[in-house]
Amino acid sequence: MRPILFDTNAYAAYRHEERSIIEVVQHSETIGISPIVLGELLSGFEGGNRPKKNREELQLFLQSSRIQIFSITSDTAKFYAQVYSSLRNKGKPIPTNDMWIAAQALENGCVLCTYDKHFKAVEGLVTGTTLAELL
Repeated sequence: MRPILFDTNAYAAYRHEERSIIEVVQHSETIGISPIVLGELLSGFEGGNRPKKNREELQLFLQSSRIQIFSITSDTAKFYAQVYSSLRNKGKPIPTNDMWIAAQALENGCVLCTYDKHFKAVEGLVTGTTLAELL
């Protein structure tokens, strides 16, 4: 299985012990996390009623040897530009944060574990929430 990149909603499903996401994690050697996803998670925690506990759980998750936090680089920006241009030409825009997440998945050769269907408009990006979809 190719490395996976977790979207924000996939991490939330993992924390809620969603069976299909647990199975994906169990079969993945590498789980990538984008700084964009980290920002979305941390900002969501601040709006919730257990920010400290959520931050602690995230830190434990990030300590796994299988977790890799990707950096945003000039190459990421090139992939972002390609994603943006392609979606604009198709007339199928998606949220800006999601274009950055898609760019990092493409740059790092990852499949994207997400519940958001709009990612399917990104050329070359494999998405899903089950092993069957992500293989």
